[in-house]
Amino acid sequence: MLNEEKVRVMTKLAIYEQGEGKKYLPVSKYYRSDYIGLAMIKNFFLVSIAYVVLTALIALYYLDELLETIHKMNLIKLGAQIIIGYIILLAGYSVLVYVIQTVKYSRAKKSIKNYYMQLGKLTKIYAKEEKRSQNRTVLRRDKV
Repeated sequence: MLNEEKVRVMTKLAIYEQGEGKKYLPVSKYYRSDYIGLAMIKNFFLVSIAYVVLTALIALYYLDELLETIHKMNLIKLGAQIIIGYIILLAGYSVLVYVIQTVKYSRAKKSIKNYYMQLGKLTKIYAKEEKRSQNRTVLRRDKV
């Protein structure tokens, strides 16, 4: 006999796993600090690569002017400006990534909390069915 409540709970779980769950379930495998830390490490490397590429493109764009005036330039000041720009960009993006990932993690945890409650309901349903099955088996043995 089909248990309608079990089917309803299993349907809700399947819908969640195919929808929101694809986005949120992988997040549940991490502690908050690990999840945000991993995002910050990715941010560091991606910002570093982007800054190097951006700086190289700007240098290539102004290459003629740069080659004509390089002997007049204060290279220490230019290097300091490049490093300060990198630090400012990295700090800005790090704050942004931290805020975004914190919000994403908290939303995922709230969403997954409901998922786990539904799993708990399903577990209780299976436990009740198992208990009924055992009781029927015991009653059959007593009749024989």
